[in-house]
Amino acid sequence: MEWREVVEHPSLKNLPFKIETNEWGQIVMTPARGRHGIYQGIIDRTLGRLAKDGQIFIECPVQTSEGTRVADVAWGSTEFFRRNKDNDNPYPESPEVVAEVKSPSNSEKAMKWKAALYFEKGAKEVWFCDEGGGMHFFGPQGALMSSEIFTEFPGHIDIEIV
Repeated sequence: MEWREVVEHPSLKNLPFKIETNEWGQIVMTPARGRHGIYQGIIDRTLGRLAKDGQIFIECPVQTSEGTRVADVAWGSTEFFRRNKDNDNPYPESPEVVAEVKSPSNSEKAMKWKAALYFEKGAKEVWFCDEGGGMHFFGPQGALMSSEIFTEFPGHIDIEIV
């Protein structure tokens, strides 16, 4: 199934799942958890305070060699959006920064595989948020001590209860 068909299919709208496709065009659905969405929001708001240009967005579809992957949070530069203004379903390349929130069903191997797919499509950094809010930053060459693009992004994010 092509990504456009997935997005436009009436029976797939409003599902409480994250939908992606694999390398064979099959639909892959992952159940959403509350904590996952909270971490997405915190990453989005934190990036919003730090980014001076470009756009931050949640649920960014990227066409990879292994199907369409949907990044939890992404930041794309103004140049990224100029290049892709008419190609967003899915994007044919990765935005510069991609953040994934780790789910209990994600193994370390699966997370590294996702990172490799985003790097293959041009990502400059891939971030992972673990289930406790720890942030892990990677560049194409491997692990980073912190983000080199958003140097003030914290190494740990907390869920604040108000």
